Amino acid sequence: MADGTHIEWSDATWNPLVGCTKVSAGCDNCYAEGVVNRWHAAGKPSFPNRFDVVSLRRNGLLYLPLRWTRPRKVFVNSLADLFHADVPDDFIARVFAIMALSPLHTFQLLTKRHARMRALLSDDGFRSEVAHEINGLVVTDGVPDAAYLHDVDDWWPLPHVWLGVSVEDQHWAHIRIPALLDTPAAVRWISAEPLLGPLHLRPYLRPRPWYLDATRLDWVVTGGESGPGARPMHRAWARLIADQCARTGVPFLHKQNGVYVPDPDGTHVPVDSAGREWPGRMRRVPKQTAGRELDGRTYDGFPRMPVVAR
Repeated sequence: MADGTHIEWSDATWNPLVGCTKVSAGCDNCYAEGVVNRWHAAGKPSFPNRFDVVSLRRNGLLYLPLRWTRPRKVFVNSLADLFHADVPDDFIARVFAIMALSPLHTFQLLTKRHARMRALLSDDGFRSEVAHEINGLVVTDGVPDAAYLHDVDDWWPLPHVWLGVSVEDQHWAHIRIPALLDTPAAVRWISAEPLLGPLHLRPYLRPRPWYLDATRLDWVVTGGESGPGARPMHRAWARLIADQCARTGVPFLHKQNGVYVPDPDGTHVPVDSAGREWPGRMRRVPKQTAGRELDGRTYDGFPRMPVVAR
């Protein structure tokens, strides 16, 4: 939860809180829950409640980005969901204030609580609370101010904060993506990991007619599932998304294939939680063996990095 990470699309993780609850099929084999429960079992004092939502402000992790002096892409809350119902509004405002005062970095947020994110970030009262937290950090705690914050018209949404939603299948794509596109953000993106079925994203990748709303997704990440109980991701699902992104000019990154490879002669036919066989026969292998390539190619697209006055 500090500098350095094995996540292909980030440079560091920052966890001002840990813990969550499951809301959809993408949560079934939550890697974060396994990590936190192992730390809890090992007796680490920061994790006394297993995967209950717990703030880590008391041990200084809340303020970690303010101490980093080298630019990083920072994944926010890899072990939690910032917009969980158990997280107070004022805590979320403090997190946004710390990001506002850390323009050296690019912050990457993901949530499955799309409705709360949209409601908070669209609310003038919440923006005022963020401004209040910024003032407190600068005046009371001596945190260096950031020049761009003095542009009254342009400081919100924060230009170096990328807002994203997790989308595991078409059902949740049609629910979470429209809410994301209706949320004030400098960059909007989705993480389709674990990818549990084909996704048709073209309506969200093309700019809509100007008289409706010109917003679209700025970045798409896909990935297969790994770890205990992992479900297979078929390469065709990822190829479909890669093709849609290529046709619309949206950056695409494929994180990993998971732990299954196609095997026409294999004996393993994966079955989903409803007892239905997945199309095609596949064989489980180590994650490193499955790799990241699709048809011999590695996809490492990123949206354009922001330039923010320091």
